[in-house]
Amino acid sequence: MTPDVAAVFAFGVAIVIAVAAYVAGPLWAGAEALQEIGTGDEQTRWERQKRQALLAIKETELDYQMGKLSEEDLQRMRARFEHQAMEAIAALERGKTRQGR
Repeated sequence: MTPDVAAVFAFGVAIVIAVAAYVAGPLWAGAEALQEIGTGDEQTRWERQKRQALLAIKETELDYQMGKLSEEDLQRMRARFEHQAMEAIAALERGKTRQGR
């Protein structure tokens, strides 16, 4: 192996190690840092949950209309998504009353 080939190989290995460390960095940071990365504030979290649950209800109904779900599956899934939406709405309302709105 010539010195040029060895240098290119070592440079490639260094790049792979650097990228792997960057990608795995949040895993080494611990649970507290992981929670800080994508949580945002409580209101944003609840608003996102509400939007996702309402969208999931629409998608579930569309799947039922297309024949992908049975009536039983539709009712079960819709109940779960409605519960998630209502939980988020209740949390948002509690937040508004605490803020004096």
